Amino acid sequence: MSVVEQYARAHIVTDAEIPDTATVPVVLRYDPEADPRSVRVDLPGTDEWTFSRALLEQGLRAPAGSGEVRVWPCGRVQAVVEFHSAQGVSVVQFESKALLRFLRRTYMATTEPVRR
Repeated sequence: MSVVEQYARAHIVTDAEIPDTATVPVVLRYDPEADPRSVRVDLPGTDEWTFSRALLEQGLRAPAGSGEVRVWPCGRVQAVVEFHSAQGVSVVQFESKALLRFLRRTYMATTEPVRR
């Protein structure tokens, strides 16, 4: 199984201190050997967030949340991921197709045949 890493562009709206809240690069990461049930999102200027891959998938269809992370569809082509921390709230808006492509790649990574 291999690590999946995908770069995406997103809009961040936050009450934390991030210099530029325009479109920013975000790293989506999945490591099936470290934790096959979780995905990670690395936002600029903040810590990396780890949460359930199932939550991301559910949130693309209907509002879903668990703990400090919430995900919901926003119109036909966008999705919102909201992160809550002691430093504030970050609301990140993605193109849904980027998140769907990432999820598809994570499922492909977990079904790859074992190489010997």
